[in-house]
Amino acid sequence: MKDFKNIKNFIFDLDGTLYGQDMLEKIFGQVSKRMGEFISQKLNVNLEKAKELQKNYFHKYNTSLNGLIIHHDINPQEFLKFVHEINLDFLKKDIVLREELLKLEAKKYIYTNGSFEHIDQIIKSLGIEDLFDGTFDIVEANYVPKPSIKSYKNMIKKFNIDPKESVFIEDIAMNLEPAKKLGMKTVWIENEEYWGKKNSNKDFIDLKIKKLSSFLKEINILN
Repeated sequence: MKDFKNIKNFIFDLDGTLYGQDMLEKIFGQVSKRMGEFISQKLNVNLEKAKELQKNYFHKYNTSLNGLIIHHDINPQEFLKFVHEINLDFLKKDIVLREELLKLEAKKYIYTNGSFEHIDQIIKSLGIEDLFDGTFDIVEANYVPKPSIKSYKNMIKKFNIDPKESVFIEDIAMNLEPAKKLGMKTVWIENEEYWGKKNSNKDFIDLKIKKLSSFLKEINILN
């Protein structure tokens, strides 16, 4: 943990990172369902075929949207607006996380393959919307998703940060590889989801944690 002392920039993924893995299915389950509905409507295929395309594009292109843009010229803004119209009434304010983020003597950023609107509704639900110094979403990445190193470089440029003074925190292990290559410290939030834990045994991960707020508490004690 001493390697994380005096980190100046904390970059957080959004889904499954700023809220716990126990909420991921409730939230992303809704998003995934709406993706299937959108694909079914736009491509005029049944839901079964739509879900098959959604899954195949995700695994091949890192987001279903990326595949839809490449193969079907889908309007990305229309897609993002539709799939992120979800119910978050069950997502409660995280008082502990807020307290630890407040104590953190560093800049705080969010980098996600989702949209800014999705970031906004999640962090408002968690009660932490006023604590971040910047966000970088899939639109600002020109719809090129993690783990493309090009998008990481654009994120670094936007935030004007030194990777060597930064830590990147993610629940999808493979998304940490480009961050490590660019000089960042990397933290993986442990989970048993197939896509999330793929490559989690690689040496581009500096630290594995179970809960974000507990990790931040340890950082705050260090500093």
